[in-house]
Amino acid sequence: MTPLLEVRNVNKRFGGLLAVSDVSFILNKGEILGLIGPNGAGKTTLFNVVNGVHRCDAGAIALNGRDITGMSPDKVVRLGLARTHQIVQPLNNMSVLENVTVGACFGRERLGLKAARAVAREVLEQVGMDSRANTPARFLTLAGKKRLEVARALAANPTLLLLDEVLAGLNPTEIAQMIELVRSIRDRGIAVFMIEHLMQAVMNLSDRIVVLNFGQKLAEGRPAEVANDPMVIQAYLGDPDIVEKLKDRN
Repeated sequence: MTPLLEVRNVNKRFGGLLAVSDVSFILNKGEILGLIGPNGAGKTTLFNVVNGVHRCDAGAIALNGRDITGMSPDKVVRLGLARTHQIVQPLNNMSVLENVTVGACFGRERLGLKAARAVAREVLEQVGMDSRANTPARFLTLAGKKRLEVARALAANPTLLLLDEVLAGLNPTEIAQMIELVRSIRDRGIAVFMIEHLMQAVMNLSDRIVVLNFGQKLAEGRPAEVANDPMVIQAYLGDPDIVEKLKDRN
Protein backbone atom coordinates (compact mmCIF):
# COMPACT_ATOMS: atom_id res chain seq x y z
CA MET A 1 0.00 0.00 0.00
CA THR A 2 1.31 3.42 -0.95
CA PRO A 3 1.89 5.63 2.11
CA LEU A 4 -0.14 8.81 2.25
CA LEU A 5 3.01 10.77 3.11
CA GLU A 6 6.58 9.66 2.52
CA VAL A 7 9.57 11.74 3.65
CA ARG A 8 12.91 10.44 2.37
CA ASN A 9 16.32 11.61 3.61
CA VAL A 10 15.23 15.23 4.00
CA ASN A 11 17.75 17.91 4.99
CA LYS A 12 17.10 21.59 5.70
CA ARG A 13 19.88 24.02 6.46
CA PHE A 14 19.75 27.64 7.59
CA GLY A 15 23.25 29.04 7.05
CA GLY A 16 25.55 26.94 9.22
CA LEU A 17 22.68 25.28 11.11
CA LEU A 18 21.46 21.90 9.90
CA ALA A 19 17.91 22.14 11.28
CA VAL A 20 16.68 18.85 9.76
CA SER A 21 19.21 16.12 9.02
CA ASP A 22 18.52 13.06 6.86
CA VAL A 23 15.00 12.48 8.20
CA SER A 24 12.87 9.69 6.74
CA PHE A 25 9.46 8.30 7.74
CA ILE A 26 6.06 7.39 6.33
CA LEU A 27 2.51 8.21 7.37
CA ASN A 28 -0.27 5.85 6.34
CA LYS A 29 -3.83 6.66 5.36
CA GLY A 30 -6.16 7.04 8.34
CA GLU A 31 -3.26 7.26 10.80
CA ILE A 32 -2.41 9.72 13.55
CA LEU A 33 1.36 10.21 13.61
CA GLY A 34 2.84 12.18 16.50
CA LEU A 35 6.01 14.24 16.20
CA ILE A 36 7.80 14.95 19.47
CA GLY A 37 11.19 16.19 20.61
CA PRO A 38 12.84 18.73 22.87
CA ASN A 39 12.56 22.45 22.10
CA GLY A 40 14.64 23.32 19.06
CA ALA A 41 14.63 19.75 17.74
CA GLY A 42 13.44 20.85 14.29
CA LYS A 43 9.78 19.82 14.48
CA THR A 44 8.17 22.95 13.05
CA THR A 45 10.94 23.25 10.47
CA LEU A 46 10.07 19.73 9.31
CA PHE A 47 6.40 20.72 9.07
CA ASN A 48 7.38 23.77 7.03
CA VAL A 49 9.40 21.61 4.66
CA VAL A 50 6.58 19.08 4.26
CA ASN A 51 3.96 21.71 3.38
CA GLY A 52 6.24 23.79 1.17
CA VAL A 53 6.97 26.85 3.33
CA HIS A 54 10.66 25.90 3.18
CA ARG A 55 12.32 24.08 0.30
CA CYS A 56 14.41 21.14 1.48
CA ASP A 57 18.11 21.16 0.58
CA ALA A 58 18.21 17.41 -0.01
CA GLY A 59 15.80 14.50 -0.01
CA ALA A 60 12.28 14.04 -1.35
CA ILE A 61 8.66 14.23 -0.18
CA ALA A 62 5.72 12.37 -1.70
CA LEU A 63 2.01 12.81 -0.99
CA ASN A 64 -0.15 9.84 -1.98
CA GLY A 65 2.60 8.68 -4.30
CA ARG A 66 3.09 12.07 -5.99
CA ASP A 67 6.36 13.95 -5.63
CA ILE A 68 5.69 17.29 -3.94
CA THR A 69 9.32 18.18 -3.24
CA GLY A 70 9.76 21.93 -3.64
CA MET A 71 6.09 22.65 -4.30
CA SER A 72 4.69 25.86 -2.83
CA PRO A 73 2.06 25.68 -0.06
CA ASP A 74 -0.76 26.79 -2.38
CA LYS A 75 -0.03 23.86 -4.71
CA VAL A 76 0.40 21.39 -1.86
CA VAL A 77 -2.97 22.29 -0.34
CA ARG A 78 -4.64 21.59 -3.69
CA LEU A 79 -3.25 18.06 -3.47
CA GLY A 80 -4.88 17.50 -0.09
CA LEU A 81 -2.46 18.68 2.60
CA ALA A 82 -3.59 21.40 5.02
CA ARG A 83 -2.12 22.65 8.30
CA THR A 84 -2.58 24.75 11.40
CA HIS A 85 0.09 26.99 12.92
CA GLN A 86 1.74 26.98 16.33
CA ILE A 87 0.91 30.68 16.71
CA VAL A 88 -2.73 31.12 15.77
CA GLN A 89 -3.27 33.33 12.74
CA PRO A 90 -6.97 34.23 12.47
CA LEU A 91 -8.15 37.00 10.20
CA ASN A 92 -9.12 39.08 13.21
CA ASN A 93 -11.40 41.57 11.50
CA MET A 94 -13.41 38.88 9.74
CA SER A 95 -16.10 36.68 11.25
CA VAL A 96 -15.56 33.05 12.17
CA LEU A 97 -17.62 32.03 9.14
CA GLU A 98 -15.60 34.28 6.83
CA ASN A 99 -12.33 32.85 8.17
CA VAL A 100 -13.42 29.29 7.41
CA THR A 101 -14.83 30.34 4.04
CA VAL A 102 -11.34 31.52 3.09
CA GLY A 103 -10.04 28.03 3.82
CA ALA A 104 -12.58 26.53 1.41
CA CYS A 105 -11.92 29.15 -1.27
CA PHE A 106 -8.21 28.37 -1.31
CA GLY A 107 -8.44 24.66 -0.54
CA ARG A 108 -8.36 21.53 -2.65
CA GLU A 109 -11.33 22.46 -4.87
CA ARG A 110 -10.79 26.27 -4.99
CA LEU A 111 -14.52 26.73 -4.43
CA GLY A 112 -16.46 29.80 -5.42
CA LEU A 113 -17.74 32.06 -2.65
CA LYS A 114 -21.25 30.60 -2.39
CA ALA A 115 -20.08 26.97 -2.33
CA ALA A 116 -17.22 27.84 0.02
CA ARG A 117 -19.60 29.49 2.49
CA ALA A 118 -21.80 26.38 2.48
CA VAL A 119 -18.78 24.17 3.19
CA ALA A 120 -17.68 26.55 5.94
CA ARG A 121 -21.06 26.25 7.67
CA GLU A 122 -20.83 22.44 7.56
CA VAL A 123 -17.31 22.49 9.00
CA LEU A 124 -18.29 24.90 11.79
CA GLU A 125 -21.07 22.51 12.78
CA GLN A 126 -18.61 19.59 12.75
CA VAL A 127 -16.18 21.38 15.08
CA GLY A 128 -18.88 22.79 17.36
CA MET A 129 -18.50 26.45 16.37
CA ASP A 130 -21.69 27.02 14.39
CA SER A 131 -23.10 29.22 17.15
CA ARG A 132 -20.09 31.54 16.78
CA ALA A 133 -20.31 31.86 13.00
CA ASN A 134 -20.94 35.62 13.02
CA THR A 135 -18.52 36.42 15.85
CA PRO A 136 -15.45 38.44 14.82
CA ALA A 137 -12.42 36.18 15.20
CA ARG A 138 -10.66 38.70 17.44
CA PHE A 139 -13.23 38.09 20.18
CA LEU A 140 -12.52 34.35 20.45
CA THR A 141 -10.60 32.86 23.36
CA LEU A 142 -7.31 31.09 22.65
CA ALA A 143 -9.18 27.78 22.63
CA GLY A 144 -11.68 29.23 20.17
CA LYS A 145 -8.92 30.52 17.91
CA LYS A 146 -7.21 27.13 17.96
CA ARG A 147 -10.48 25.45 17.00
CA LEU A 148 -10.94 28.06 14.27
CA GLU A 149 -7.48 27.22 12.88
CA VAL A 150 -8.52 23.59 12.69
CA ALA A 151 -11.85 24.48 11.05
CA ARG A 152 -10.18 26.67 8.43
CA ALA A 153 -7.77 23.85 7.57
CA LEU A 154 -10.60 21.30 7.40
CA ALA A 155 -12.53 23.54 5.01
CA ALA A 156 -9.73 22.94 2.52
CA ASN A 157 -10.95 19.30 2.35
CA PRO A 158 -7.58 17.69 3.13
CA THR A 159 -6.63 14.03 3.14
CA LEU A 160 -3.79 14.92 5.53
CA LEU A 161 -3.95 17.52 8.30
CA LEU A 162 -0.81 18.87 9.99
CA LEU A 163 -1.48 20.13 13.52
CA ASP A 164 1.23 22.26 15.15
CA GLU A 165 0.70 22.26 18.94
CA VAL A 166 -3.08 22.64 18.94
CA LEU A 167 -3.16 21.78 22.66
CA ALA A 168 -0.63 24.38 23.80
CA GLY A 169 -2.01 26.95 26.24
CA LEU A 170 -5.33 25.17 26.79
CA ASN A 171 -6.80 24.23 30.15
CA PRO A 172 -7.61 20.56 30.96
CA THR A 173 -11.23 20.81 29.80
CA GLU A 174 -10.23 22.49 26.54
CA ILE A 175 -7.49 19.88 26.01
CA ALA A 176 -10.00 17.05 26.41
CA GLN A 177 -12.35 18.71 23.92
CA MET A 178 -9.57 19.22 21.38
CA ILE A 179 -8.44 15.61 21.74
CA GLU A 180 -11.97 14.46 20.93
CA LEU A 181 -12.01 16.78 17.93
CA VAL A 182 -8.76 15.31 16.61
CA ARG A 183 -10.14 11.79 17.04
CA SER A 184 -13.32 12.76 15.19
CA ILE A 185 -11.22 14.14 12.32
CA ARG A 186 -9.42 10.82 11.97
CA ASP A 187 -12.75 9.00 12.19
CA ARG A 188 -13.84 10.96 9.09
CA GLY A 189 -10.93 9.46 7.17
CA ILE A 190 -8.45 12.35 7.44
CA ALA A 191 -4.94 11.36 8.49
CA VAL A 192 -3.26 13.56 11.11
CA PHE A 193 0.39 14.49 11.60
CA MET A 194 0.76 16.40 14.85
CA ILE A 195 3.47 18.17 16.82
CA GLU A 196 2.74 18.20 20.52
CA HIS A 197 4.57 18.82 23.81
CA LEU A 198 1.81 17.43 26.03
CA MET A 199 3.18 13.92 26.28
CA GLN A 200 0.20 12.13 27.77
CA ALA A 201 -2.06 13.58 25.09
CA VAL A 202 0.14 12.74 22.12
CA MET A 203 0.90 9.28 23.48
CA ASN A 204 -2.80 8.52 23.84
CA LEU A 205 -3.79 9.98 20.47
CA SER A 206 -1.04 8.65 18.21
CA ASP A 207 -0.86 5.33 16.42
CA ARG A 208 2.87 5.86 15.97
CA ILE A 209 5.38 8.51 17.05
CA VAL A 210 8.49 10.00 15.45
CA VAL A 211 11.05 11.58 17.79
CA LEU A 212 13.42 14.32 16.63
CA ASN A 213 16.49 15.57 18.47
CA PHE A 214 18.94 18.13 17.05
CA GLY A 215 17.23 17.76 13.68
CA GLN A 216 17.75 14.01 13.46
CA LYS A 217 15.24 11.20 13.80
CA LEU A 218 16.00 9.65 17.16
CA ALA A 219 13.26 7.01 17.26
CA GLU A 220 10.07 5.86 15.60
CA GLY A 221 7.45 3.38 16.72
CA ARG A 222 4.33 2.79 18.73
CA PRO A 223 3.88 4.99 21.82
CA ALA A 224 4.89 2.29 24.33
CA GLU A 225 8.01 1.47 22.31
CA VAL A 226 9.05 5.10 22.09
CA ALA A 227 8.36 5.73 25.78
CA ASN A 228 10.80 3.00 26.76
CA ASP A 229 13.53 3.79 24.23
CA PRO A 230 16.73 4.64 26.17
CA MET A 231 17.77 7.25 23.59
CA VAL A 232 14.42 9.02 23.86
CA ILE A 233 14.65 9.08 27.65
CA GLN A 234 18.20 10.42 27.40
CA ALA A 235 17.05 13.22 25.06
CA TYR A 236 14.45 14.30 27.61
CA LEU A 237 16.67 14.12 30.68
CA GLY A 238 16.64 17.90 30.89
CA ASP A 239 12.95 17.72 31.77
CA PRO A 240 12.23 15.08 34.45
CA ASP A 241 8.48 15.66 34.23
CA ILE A 242 8.48 14.61 30.58
CA VAL A 243 10.57 11.54 31.35
CA GLU A 244 8.06 10.43 33.96
CA LYS A 245 5.13 11.01 31.62
CA LEU A 246 6.86 8.95 28.94
CA LYS A 247 7.33 6.12 31.44
CA ASP A 248 3.80 6.43 32.81
CA ARG A 249 2.31 5.93 29.34
CA ASN A 250 3.59 2.36 29.37
